[in-house]
This record gives sequence, C-alpha cells and structure tokens, in this order.
Amino acid sequence: MAATQEFHQRPAPVTLEGYGVKLVPLQLEHAPSLEKAAADGNLWQLRITSVPAPGTTTAYIEAALKGLQDGIMLPFAVIEQGGGSIIGTTRYHDIVPPIARLEIGYTWYAKSWQHTHVNTACKRLLLAHAFESLGAQVVGWRTDNFNYASQHAIERLGAHKDGILRHHKLRRDGTVRDSVMYSMLASEWPEVDRHLESLSLRHAD
Repeated sequence: MAATQEFHQRPAPVTLEGYGVKLVPLQLEHAPSLEKAAADGNLWQLRITSVPAPGTTTAYIEAALKGLQDGIMLPFAVIEQGGGSIIGTTRYHDIVPPIARLEIGYTWYAKSWQHTHVNTACKRLLLAHAFESLGAQVVGWRTDNFNYASQHAIERLGAHKDGILRHHKLRRDGTVRDSVMYSMLASEWPEVDRHLESLSLRHAD
C-alpha cells in the first residue's frame, strides 16, 4: 500500500509571525488599508499582477474568502511589525489535499516595501508553516512569463523551475499569458531554510 500523501493537518486560517512581519487571515475589514497599500506605486496599473484597482478591493477580498470557503485558498494580509500597517497580501492557493500540494501566490506589497526584507520574511513563514506544520509534500509557484521581477524573487528563494505552460490564462487586459512554473519539495526545505536564514542576515546588516 502506498504511503499517504495527505496533509498532516488541513490548511486553515492562522496567524504567522516573525522576521519583522506578521501574516494575519485576510478579512473584509482590511479593504481600506489594502487599497492604501496598492496606491503606493499605483500597483494596479501593472498588467502582469493581480493587484486590485481602486474601488475593487472589497470584491478582491470577497473572491479570496470564497476560495477559503471552497478549501482551495488561504489568504493573508501582510503587516509590517515596526509600524503595524498593512503593506500587502499573499496567500496559499490551488490547495490539493490528496497529494499535500499547495501554491504560494497572489503576492504583492506596497512599492515602498518592495526589495526589502519583507518578501523573504513572508516566504520563510509560509514555507515553514507549509512543510513543518501542514506536512506539505510540495509547494508551487506560477508567474507571468513577462514578470521578470517575480521570477527572480522565486528563483532567489531556491525554488526549482519546472517549465512553462504556454497560452495558460488571461491577463486583466484580455491578452493571454504563458505561466512560468516553479516548485519546492519537502525534502529540499531544510537546505532552503538555511539559505533563507542567510538572506535574512544580509537584510539585517
């Protein structure tokens, strides 16, 4: 009989905290703060991201909470611990319990917090929770083939580039994108964790 591949515990809302950030379950009450974060850099103007445009943030959160209700998403608001403000969002998505797989995505931060410790900190918290608490066997990522910054950030974590899904999904402007796919196995996590620790120390210098 094959060994079970299911999660040790089913993904459920949880607060993750450390490395200067706090990830809290996304709620409708976060809409004004999240819209303010998106306005830092007018992030919705980037066609290769999923940042909500002004006036659509509540609907954006409602869709995320529908994914939570359906058991396929687990969305978070990202809080910078120093000032206590919401600076972005991220989530687990495409959760597949029978094979203990999930993906990390829908990630964006206010422009003033990009290229700081924040992304490394968030990913370290999410990966540690996925592998160590949930018992995930694999964590995946997908990104627009033209989103080179996202690809670089994912590769910097130590994820494996699996390939490209051509003609994969629609962008918000109606054009069709290819998706670059990445993954990380549970067996790779200990080495990646050490790598992320070294990245965190660099940010602390």
